[in-house]
Amino acid sequence: MKTRVRFAPSPTGFLHIGSLRTALYNYLFAKGLGGTLILRVEDTDRTRLVEGALEEQIESLAWAGVVFDEGPHVGGNFGPYVQSERFDLYREHGMILVENGSAYYAFDTAEELDSMRQRQQAAGIAPKYDRSSMRNQYTLGEQETARLLAENADHVIRLKVPIGTEIRFTDAIRGDVVVNGKEIDDQILLKSDGFPTYHLANIVDDHLMEITHVIRAEEWLPSTPKHILLYKAFGWEPPIFAHVPLLLNPDRSKMSKRHGDTHVKDFRQKGYFPEALVNFVALLGWNPGTDQELFSMSELIEKFSLDRVHKAGAVFDFKKLEWVKQEYIKMMDPTILAARILPDLEKAGYPRIEIDYVAKVIALLRERISFLTDLVEFGDYLFSDTLAEVSSETLATIKANAELVTALTAFANGLTPEAIADADAFKTYSQQIASDAGMKMGAIMKPLRLAVTHREVGADIQQTLMLLGADRCKTRIVDFIR
Repeated sequence: MKTRVRFAPSPTGFLHIGSLRTALYNYLFAKGLGGTLILRVEDTDRTRLVEGALEEQIESLAWAGVVFDEGPHVGGNFGPYVQSERFDLYREHGMILVENGSAYYAFDTAEELDSMRQRQQAAGIAPKYDRSSMRNQYTLGEQETARLLAENADHVIRLKVPIGTEIRFTDAIRGDVVVNGKEIDDQILLKSDGFPTYHLANIVDDHLMEITHVIRAEEWLPSTPKHILLYKAFGWEPPIFAHVPLLLNPDRSKMSKRHGDTHVKDFRQKGYFPEALVNFVALLGWNPGTDQELFSMSELIEKFSLDRVHKAGAVFDFKKLEWVKQEYIKMMDPTILAARILPDLEKAGYPRIEIDYVAKVIALLRERISFLTDLVEFGDYLFSDTLAEVSSETLATIKANAELVTALTAFANGLTPEAIADADAFKTYSQQIASDAGMKMGAIMKPLRLAVTHREVGADIQQTLMLLGADRCKTRIVDFIR
């Protein structure tokens, strides 16, 4: 049977970094086996919907390179993959469970349920629906139940958990799991407004969409016994479950905004490369069994397997993310990076710049920047002749040094492309200028950089001069010491 997996977000917020990892693991697993990845929108909780959340989630996943084979964005066909378009289907399946005795009607009011929970808490009992004492079809009887239904009395449909049952299943990450039925609540399947709960809709959709593997966050592990019971109640074969570990803060608490960014859009806005973020996220809870730390997407697809996903929570190490980000800046093709930064350069108002030149600037400066977007400000002197101001005190100090002014003037007057063509030529030329002025070469390098770039720090000065060109540098030096 062909592998079919799904990522099923709820549009109640923007894409969390943990959700990106879940989607990524599903993508890597499906692609590695030649399977199908489905995007399904689970929007049954209508009270918590956030406007624009679905669009942002789809956009962020596409940015990260997680591509779906089926779903709302594929071919513009929303209906089959959005749960709010399938409510009749869920009601139909809820009634099937009532008819075969796996679910039942319950008519309890909110006040009655609150009283039940208070009694249980006072008795030291974990709150759970008490089928034997509450107002449902078993305590009311068939005649009273029929009467209430005929009067359209508010009611829900609950799962009937078999008494004395033991639920067993095998998790692809956690191994064999056994849960006593006494710990499982008679979960609501259809609410009083006719809307399904997550549990019913999820199971019906996974079965009808022929999902073979459910790869999801650890937080859904306690719900899995209920899902196993539902599969049995329908007479369906359950998929293989795999629950990936939680993401943790550095102090090993559950990951939260208090410790840093948690949404993918936060990392996008700061300038992280999708390749770097995906690489980092993939290794949060999974490793390939080798010392390799940097992967392309194709390498991740080739190496990923569920048996190497950890059970323990994965610490989100921001320092490690910074390292990965820097490695990608260093190793990516400068031409690819140039194409990404061009819109930012244009937005900053720089004259139109050829992509080949931008690529050379990136190659020169990339080890000195944290984000590619830093290039816009840090490399301003390579994109425009309108330079930052140098303090009047610094200018006065330089111009008061007659030997230094003489050396800089001589450097500018004799400057040719050949003099800055390579490191050896530049060293020979600079030493000669310094010697003629009675100075050491090192004494003129900082003022030379300041004259050409209006900055005290930067990349290799010879490469900087060569990139700018002799004529451009000559003009800047003359203007500086005038």
